[in-house]
Amino acid sequence: MTQQIVGIRFQKIGKLYHFDATHVAELAAGDFAVVETARGRQIGQIMGFVEDPPKPRKGSWKQIERKATAHDMVMRQSWEQKQIEAMIECRACLAETKIKGVKIVRAEYSFDGKHLSFLYNSEDDGEVDLSKVRQKMQEKYSEPKIEMRRIGPRDVAKIIGGMGACGLEERCCSKFLTEFSPISIKMAKAQGISLDPSEITGMCGRLRCCLIYEYEQYVEARKVLPKRGKRVVTPVGEGKVIDVLPLKQAVMVRIDDEQRTRAEFLKHEIEPWDELEALRRKSESPCDRHENGGCDCGKAESGDKAQKTDD
Repeated sequence: MTQQIVGIRFQKIGKLYHFDATHVAELAAGDFAVVETARGRQIGQIMGFVEDPPKPRKGSWKQIERKATAHDMVMRQSWEQKQIEAMIECRACLAETKIKGVKIVRAEYSFDGKHLSFLYNSEDDGEVDLSKVRQKMQEKYSEPKIEMRRIGPRDVAKIIGGMGACGLEERCCSKFLTEFSPISIKMAKAQGISLDPSEITGMCGRLRCCLIYEYEQYVEARKVLPKRGKRVVTPVGEGKVIDVLPLKQAVMVRIDDEQRTRAEFLKHEIEPWDELEALRRKSESPCDRHENGGCDCGKAESGDKAQKTDD
């Protein structure tokens, strides 16, 4: 029997996880399935079949338990309705313990109610001891297993949602980003974006995810364009590059004239001054092998010309 691997998503805009669906019949994209995870049994939606799946990190792919029934879906909805109440209770418990700098962002029940996870974020980069909070919540909710799970500021922004710093009605992380890519300050520099924190920082307090969207295009474009400060030859004269416009494949040049004219030129309209200067000097200098008699460049020094004339 051919192994069938499917991609399952547990959140509407969430990461895709792979599961083995070989032993479950009549599954199709869009169906819901029950699977066993590290946080208990969960219901996820099948997003599609993976034709060439990567190798699992450990052992083999976990198998799908079964296709979700109507009763399973009603049960999940019932527990989801209790999540806000559980989150409020946990926030109250956290306030009683007087632990500062911690925020309970969300409560998540497994679809059968046997696991209850509280997602929190901390202002402190170090470890936060929430064992007392977990113990109190376990006493209050005796049936499910309580877990305190820390998430990053980007995940917090994704859960809360809201308008993006750029003005979009919905943040990218809440609208379509399923995973967060590493973002660095060099991405902003490569694109010529102002390094003002208000310009490159998102609502999460971290560098904006959108800095990576066009980064590779800027890097590739800059490889074939002269850098700022380089001298170039344009159709209207020589000048110095004062700005680079990667996505337009163009540069802004200050011409060496009395008006110090500034003009924009496309890549094919300019030539690097240093290369042209090197070619000019080479054309004016005698061949290095000329004196040894091994030259076939056709050039002759003035003495040679005089000798040939006398002959």
